[in-house]
Amino acid sequence: MSDNSIIAKPWSELTTDELYAFLRLRTDVFYVEQKVDESELDDRDQEPTTVHFWLADGSRVIAYLRVIEDDTPEHEDARHLIGRVVVAADHRGRGLAQQLIARVLEQYGQLPMLLHAQSYVAPLYARFGFEPFGDDYDEAGILHTSMYRPGAVSATTGL
Repeated sequence: MSDNSIIAKPWSELTTDELYAFLRLRTDVFYVEQKVDESELDDRDQEPTTVHFWLADGSRVIAYLRVIEDDTPEHEDARHLIGRVVVAADHRGRGLAQQLIARVLEQYGQLPMLLHAQSYVAPLYARFGFEPFGDDYDEAGILHTSMYRPGAVSATTGL
C-alpha cells in the first residue's frame, strides 16, 4: 500500500531504479494499453529544468507526471508544461492524478501553466483552473485538448 508521499526530483537526482520504474509505467500505459505509436523518449526527461513527480507502492511507481520548461510558450506567457500524466490501471479512480496535480500547483501555482490532456480527462484539469484553448486534435490516435492555467489560482481548487 502506498503511503501517498509524492516524490519530486530533477533528472540529476534520479536513481536508475526510479527512472526505470516510471518509464516502465509510462510504457505499460501509453504503449501496451493505449497503443501509442509515437516515441516516448523525447529527451525532455533529461533537461535540468524538468521535474519528475510520482507516487509509489513500494518500488513500483503507480502514478507519474513531469513538468518541463519551454522558452517558447505556445499560449500567452506559460513556460511550464505538465505532461506524461499516467496512473497504473489497477490504481485508477483513487485520486492519484489529482494528488500529483495539486502537488505540482503547490510548487508552480504562481506561474502560468499548460498541459495537453487526453480530452476525456479534461474535466479533471478544469477543476484545477485549467481552461481549454484551440481546437481538439489527434495525437497518436487519441483526442487531446490543450489547456491553459493562469498563475496565482488556488492550488486547492477541486480537492
